[in-house]
Amino acid sequence: MPAAEERALLVVLGGLPGTGKSTLASALGERLGAMHIRIDTIEQAMRDAGQTIAVPGGCLGAGGVARGYLRLGVAVIVDAVNPVAYTRELWQEVAAATGARLVEIELVCGDSAEHRRRVESRTVDIDGFRLPTWQDVLDRGYEPWRTAEVVDTAGTSVEEVEEALAEVVRRGRLD
Repeated sequence: MPAAEERALLVVLGGLPGTGKSTLASALGERLGAMHIRIDTIEQAMRDAGQTIAVPGGCLGAGGVARGYLRLGVAVIVDAVNPVAYTRELWQEVAAATGARLVEIELVCGDSAEHRRRVESRTVDIDGFRLPTWQDVLDRGYEPWRTAEVVDTAGTSVEEVEEALAEVVRRGRLD
């Protein structure tokens, strides 16, 4: 495990589909030189292998992958809806077990028309993956997240939000 001053970094991006998680996780990962672990990719691979996915689904496997990277001192960005407290607690456990600094960020899109446009205009980038419809997003169960910094992605460019996320990572919060 890295020394305290060299603690690995675990950034957990959560939020409903269409809030920008994957786009921003990829950009932030490149900026920080971090591994980007996308739960949708893991869960689709599990489906392709004939498994039925339920919460916490891919988070359990991804947690093991994240632990390995964090123990090597590699920063990790997790990109998952994280709809329930249980999945969020899994990431807290991963950080505690590896001594990583945990930064939890919940992405929201405060403009419902913009959010709907994003959901309805997305294109599939994972073979076999079924994108959620707007109705799927509206019907999805999502428990309040009490420990995350909330960042609204509505009305801002990817670059502006990426800078805000980098600031949250640097300071642990927005001012």
